[in-house]
Amino acid sequence: MAGGITQAEYWNGEVGTRWARNQAVLDATFAPLTEALFDRAGLKPGATVLDIGCGSGATTLEAARRVGSAGRVTGADISAPLLAVARDRLGGEAPGGAAVTFVEADVEQAELGLFEAALSRFGVMFFPDSPRAFSNIRRMLRPGGSLTFLCWRALPENLWVQVPREAVMPLLPEMPPPPTPDTPGPFRFADADALGALLRGAGFGTITCEPLDRDVVLGRGETDAAAAEAAAHVALNLGPSSHLVREAGPDLRARAEAAVTEALRRHAAGGKVHLRAACWLVQAG
Repeated sequence: MAGGITQAEYWNGEVGTRWARNQAVLDATFAPLTEALFDRAGLKPGATVLDIGCGSGATTLEAARRVGSAGRVTGADISAPLLAVARDRLGGEAPGGAAVTFVEADVEQAELGLFEAALSRFGVMFFPDSPRAFSNIRRMLRPGGSLTFLCWRALPENLWVQVPREAVMPLLPEMPPPPTPDTPGPFRFADADALGALLRGAGFGTITCEPLDRDVVLGRGETDAAAAEAAAHVALNLGPSSHLVREAGPDLRARAEAAVTEALRRHAAGGKVHLRAACWLVQAG
């Protein structure tokens, strides 16, 4: 992480607080991808489920709705600000009457019980020690259980990131260093072969890794111009390109917002900015 901070410090600091404030925007943006994740997971009524990197709880609550009153779902995350939102959203009774627990825990090393299914929406790419994390997840699965998750494919395939990134890069005083292959980050598992080898090394036997492409709505507004402004806010505050301007001064920030808004305006139609998201939909048992 920037400045040598840990993942826990990162997600419990300003970034986690910012994501918590914007949970509704993030859930709406990723809705088509979330639907595909649950279609593949095939959660059964009465199942026990671990939601890895559950964030503000949308996927945990959807899992609860699907497993029903005989089921049990544990949402685990290292971010206290996001978990606070998740617990508020849970309120009294979970959807479907399932037993739901939110736990502040590092799934890389925590012992959370045994589960028939584990799932994650973009939460598995941030473990400092991926082999250890996936091995621990495998140990928490009952015989016959499976892990289903989404992770991003390569950056150039993800136009929802690439378009704003290309608008910002010419404005930066220097190019950011490229991440090393095993650095925690959104595009860590872009190489499907390497990901498959990692999962096999962690003890998974049957692995499927299929490309999933969906258009996501990065911003909405009463006009296309307003939608582009909303999309620029998401890109520069919540998306993977946000780190490029996180420490920018007011002048650079303003120029970046203008450049990204203009770039995204070209993708706006009907009050929405649609851009392609490219993922791997992975299932391992």
